[in-house]
Amino acid sequence: MRSSIWTCFAIVPATLVHAVPSLADVCTIDYVTAHLPPADIYPGISMVDSFVSANPVYNAAVKDANFYPNAVFDYCNASFSYSHDGLNDTVVLTYWLPAPGNFQNRYLSTGGGGYAINSGTQSLPGGLIYGAVAGITDGGFGVNQGTAINTFLVANGTLNWHNIYMFGYEAIHEMGELGKSFTKTFFNMSESTKLYSYYQGCSEGGREGWSQVQRFADEFDGASIGAPAFRFAFQQVQHLYSNVVEQALNCFPPPCELQAIANATILACDSLDGRVDGVVSRTDLCTAQYDIAATLGLPYYCAPGAATRFGSATPEQNGTVTAQAIALAKKIFEGLHDSEGRRAYFTYTPSSTFTDAQTQWNPTSGNWELSVTSLGGSFVEVLLDLQIGSNLPSLDNVTYDTLVEWIDEGWNKYNDVLMTNWPDLTPFKEAGGKVIHFHGESDFSIPTASSVRYWESVNKIMNPGLSYNESVAATQEFYRLFLVPGGSHCAPNAAESNGPWPQTALANLIDWVEKDVPPVTLNGTILLGQNKGQNQQICGWPLRPLFTGNGSNLECVYDQGSIDSWIYELDAFDMPVY
Repeated sequence: MRSSIWTCFAIVPATLVHAVPSLADVCTIDYVTAHLPPADIYPGISMVDSFVSANPVYNAAVKDANFYPNAVFDYCNASFSYSHDGLNDTVVLTYWLPAPGNFQNRYLSTGGGGYAINSGTQSLPGGLIYGAVAGITDGGFGVNQGTAINTFLVANGTLNWHNIYMFGYEAIHEMGELGKSFTKTFFNMSESTKLYSYYQGCSEGGREGWSQVQRFADEFDGASIGAPAFRFAFQQVQHLYSNVVEQALNCFPPPCELQAIANATILACDSLDGRVDGVVSRTDLCTAQYDIAATLGLPYYCAPGAATRFGSATPEQNGTVTAQAIALAKKIFEGLHDSEGRRAYFTYTPSSTFTDAQTQWNPTSGNWELSVTSLGGSFVEVLLDLQIGSNLPSLDNVTYDTLVEWIDEGWNKYNDVLMTNWPDLTPFKEAGGKVIHFHGESDFSIPTASSVRYWESVNKIMNPGLSYNESVAATQEFYRLFLVPGGSHCAPNAAESNGPWPQTALANLIDWVEKDVPPVTLNGTILLGQNKGQNQQICGWPLRPLFTGNGSNLECVYDQGSIDSWIYELDAFDMPVY
């Protein structure tokens, strides 16, 4: 029988007062063990009572985070594990629970990034700040959770489908269901009391969030999702496109040269949105109106760099932008096409850094050389070639057509588990769910157009027969997309430091879910530079930002040309790409 101290009370004249236990009262191994999710909460799962930990933490402080404001709080750090019947595995869950007096009937699941299924404990304060229990899972990957792809093969040639499905969506789902049950039992919530459940994640964590929204309509009341790595086969192979361009053009520029092109582009396109602030809010206008050929001969300089665990020391980089580097950058901006000129995928905006094209210094040859992007290389080596490893050793004989073939193969093989771009969200909408989806407009890792395409796919699939404006209104009833001016990949951008970042998107989501206050614009906070702390609003797609009054007034305007510029025909494939 589960013990409970929650019902302790004292009687005073004419009043029944329920005593609220302290954090120290409830944050013990005995209390957590007694309040684990019941055995029948999830078919096929058994709790492992022998692995339970709990310790109270007081006056924890967080500052300068990207996804929640500064705060000081107390919490219970609790962990327990479970196994899948018949598999003899162990999955560890960690939950940070607010002090009983600060609990606001909320639960939050969080995700990871890259090939990690969680982001460590850095994502958990975002729940506590809003009175929510916040959870992470190791997915059963244990010490390999940060590079879960290392567990996707049993041996060369043999996939570990259980681990792939755990990474794809099942581990996040189990964490959410067990976490909600644990929250209710830990705080002794009655069956009639509403527990609001949320999700927050970016990049791979964003894909993980969509994996739940698309499959489990009632798992979460709301999801705050940033720059999701969905359309997984496209996204991972896309990382290799810049490398193949370098190889095809036999051009391996020093990183400083490409950064000079990016910096000049930001400077040239800054004012196109109506305000000069060092931020490119309208990358569509930048693409249409600025030719990077103007950077020819531009001088650049970068100081020598010390050796790191990722590479050798680098020399001073001093020179001028060459025609070869400009040709390389232009080809990257074209995006992946096959040999017949058909588009396979989109690319990064012109204000993004050329991270995928980053070359490496070879101190022996004294040259800058190709550096194969591991996010893409490991996808091919492990999930397509079925070879245990961490990256392709080279891209010899790899062409643009090869990349298209790899996308097609990965799409076919992992469509039901990793692609995560199912566009019919009707069950989630009918369940009352809400999604705030944002994406930095200068994202260097996941093309911003990826998010636009998904939103437009949902809008079209779910609203047949409606005009565009009517369909937008229908979609925005539950799903809103925001392109973040100057935003980098899941973070504010040092190169555009005056850009706002949606640090409090979860708070906006809570207001939408619990108070029916939809975010017409998304609140953004400047987190870098001399204007740090200032607030700015972020326009909701399909409206685009335009400043008037000498840059003092933000208007969110309808610009058909801008909308059209974000829509691509991916005609390299016969199947629709959502």
